Amino acid sequence: MDPLGEAFQHHTWATERLIRHLGTLPEAALSATAAGVYGEVLPTLSHLLAADGRYLAYLEGVAPPSRPGPDATNQLAELADQLRDQAVRWRVLLAHIGDVDVTLPARGDRPELPHATNLLVAQALHHGDDHRTQICTVLTSNGYEAPDLDVWEYWMDRRAE
Repeated sequence: MDPLGEAFQHHTWATERLIRHLGTLPEAALSATAAGVYGEVLPTLSHLLAADGRYLAYLEGVAPPSRPGPDATNQLAELADQLRDQAVRWRVLLAHIGDVDVTLPARGDRPELPHATNLLVAQALHHGDDHRTQICTVLTSNGYEAPDLDVWEYWMDRRAE
């Protein structure tokens, strides 16, 4: 597998592992928060997947749905379904990423951004790592165990299959 494809395999693997882990915790863990993070666990995870959906839409040449306010908070089962769909979409997209050329429209104080494909790809990976790490920080700050989501763990887990 090519390095970019592997990076996105880790991206989806880590989010899937986090969703599975969250399903084993008490309901109170999903509404936990800590200082310096995006917010509560479930809204943060919902935001991560909603943003990935927007990045994918732009990369697929489809205008993402308008976002009048904060991302909706979904339940873990809905997020797991959303992630499975997105994992397939990432694989399909990455198979022809060299042919993709995205122009992001101007928004607020940001000008139009032509040739933004690499920006969206890099942002998806960064954004996912950032919010998964925040969720793990919230968990451990509130006395819950956090899963190991790093690339070394992914590599060993995938090679054990």
